[in-house]
Amino acid sequence: MDTTIPALPQSAPLYKEVKRHVMAALASGEWKPGAAIPAERRLSERYGTSIGTVRKAIDELCAENILIRQQGRGTFVASHNRDRMLFYFFHVVPADGPKAYPDVEFLAFTRGKADRVVAERLALEPGDAVVRFRNRLRLAGTPIMVDDITLAAARFAGLTERQLRTRPSTLYNLYQYSFGISVVRTRERLRAVAADGDIAALLDLAAGTPLLQIRRIACGYHDEPVEYRVSHVSTANHEYYAEIGT
Repeated sequence: MDTTIPALPQSAPLYKEVKRHVMAALASGEWKPGAAIPAERRLSERYGTSIGTVRKAIDELCAENILIRQQGRGTFVASHNRDRMLFYFFHVVPADGPKAYPDVEFLAFTRGKADRVVAERLALEPGDAVVRFRNRLRLAGTPIMVDDITLAAARFAGLTERQLRTRPSTLYNLYQYSFGISVVRTRERLRAVAADGDIAALLDLAAGTPLLQIRRIACGYHDEPVEYRVSHVSTANHEYYAEIGT
């Protein structure tokens, strides 16, 4: 996996350079998920800058939820778990209720080749090997979403259907701990579509029912795309909800 981070413009603030170096250390696996990073004083010595400059870089990484400060304990590499998935990466809620963790049902697993759209989304060449799988998500027993997920086979070498079916935690936790790939941000586009027969059957709806389609690109430490996901959401009793800047 390429851990090279492009150089910053000479006019960039010094703390941005420190941030760049910290991101490189994270991407290389020097500091593992859930582990503490070195104290600010040690980082200032390592990078030849003031503690204030290091602190500003760490503040920004904490604001981006890449690092997590724990009062009296230190600063830790964010680890994907159920709470992190629910609050940062799952945006479907009941129209009249709070967020809840969905029940995920694994449906299908295939290997294939990237078409033009997938190649563009995942920074691949058309024809490159990919892995595709499908999940159905339920809230309070009601099917509300179908996720179709595509990964570059080279980035997730050795990924098996069994790993996906039996993973003990979230999907992004599997990426992080089994493949050293941390999802730190996503880009999403939303639009209304009509349910085709396949999706409609999985969501217990009539074909042609209006659905919300969410196209997500999940990105790693260097903003490189690591997952392309197309979700179809039944909005009869559920809606998309996201808090910006939290």
